[in-house]
Amino acid sequence: MDKRAESVEIRSASKAYGAVRALDDVSLNVGAGEFVSLLGPSGSGKTTLLGILGGFILPTSGSILFGGRDVTWMPPHKRDIGVVFQNYALFPHMSVGENVAFPLRARRLPKAKWPEKVRSALAMVGLAGYEGRGVAQLSGGQRQRVALARAMIFEPRLILMDEPLSALDKQLRESMQIELRALHRRIGATIIYVTHDQREALTMSDRVAVMKDGRLIQIDEPERLHDHPADSFVASFIGEATLLPVRRVDGCSVALGNAVLRSARAIPSGDALMLAVHSEKLLIDNGAGDAACNRLTGTVTDVVYQGESLRIFLALADGTGLSLRQPSHHEAHRRIPPVGGSLTVTLHPEDTIVVPKAGA
Repeated sequence: MDKRAESVEIRSASKAYGAVRALDDVSLNVGAGEFVSLLGPSGSGKTTLLGILGGFILPTSGSILFGGRDVTWMPPHKRDIGVVFQNYALFPHMSVGENVAFPLRARRLPKAKWPEKVRSALAMVGLAGYEGRGVAQLSGGQRQRVALARAMIFEPRLILMDEPLSALDKQLRESMQIELRALHRRIGATIIYVTHDQREALTMSDRVAVMKDGRLIQIDEPERLHDHPADSFVASFIGEATLLPVRRVDGCSVALGNAVLRSARAIPSGDALMLAVHSEKLLIDNGAGDAACNRLTGTVTDVVYQGESLRIFLALADGTGLSLRQPSHHEAHRRIPPVGGSLTVTLHPEDTIVVPKAGA
C-alpha cells in the first residue's frame, strides 16, 4: 500500500456557516505515508477539516490537493480514500466478510476477486477466518478492526479516521492505539486522524496538529510539541501542565513571585508570559541534586493515589498551586511529607518552559 500513499496539501482552507467560521484559513502539508493527528477541543474545526478532506463538506474557500492533484470539488467516491467513523458504521444484517467487501461492490470490482481481498484485509487487522461471523457476535475492538479492514480493502491512498476509538473502554482503547501504530507501519498509507485525546495523538502520530477556534495553532512531532509548545494553549492541551504567570527578568530567567527561575531556553519577549510546569518534570529535592536546578518550596495540600503514580499537590508561599507526579513504589511514600508538611521540588532549566500567553 505504501506505493499508493500520496501527500496531502491543504491550502488556506476555510469554512463559514453564516457568520460562524468553523475553519479559518488553515494550511497544512502531510507527507506521503505520514500519520498526522488533528487534535483539539470540541469546536476547534478538526472534524470540519476532515470532512473537507473527505469531500463530505465543501470549503468556502481554499483548495485540497492529493499528490499534487486538485480534488477540492471532487465527490467522495472518486477520491480513493478510506474512512473509519466513530460509530464503525457497519451493516448489522451483513456478515463480517460482506461488510468488508462492501467497498468492492460499490466500485464494481469483479466478484471473483472479493474473497482473496477480504481474507487479506481481515488478516491484516488480526481477524483471519472471521468472514462468516455476524457483526453482533463481535466485541467493540473486533468491530473496530472490521471497520479498519473495510477502509483498507481497496488500497486507498489516504485513510481518514474520525475518533474511531472514543467508544472503547480505556484498556481496549490504549491497546488499539498500539495496534493502529503498528498497522500504519505495515501498510504505509497516509493517515489523518481526528481526536480530542492528547495521549492518543502523542502515542500514534508522526506529527500532531493542534487546532483551536477553527485555526491551526501548531504542528510538530509529539516530543517537540510537548516540550516546545508555541503558546499557553498548546502547553495546557499537551501533557499535564500547570500554567503560572511569570515576569521576564532577562533573556534566560523569569520571576515567579519572589523566586527567580533560570531556563536553558531563550525567554520570549513581551509582558504576558506563562510558565508551563509539567507534573512529571518536577522532582522531589533530596539535597543531592544538580545545583543549577530551580527550587520551589511549598506546603503539601493533598496526595492522590492513582495506581501507577502518586499526584502530589503543593501550595507555594503566595498561594500558587503546583502538582507533581511520582511513581507509586514504596520508596515514594517515605519521601512525601503528610498534608500540611513542607516539600521542596526541583525543576531543571531544560524543563523550565516559558511561553507567550495565548491570545495576548
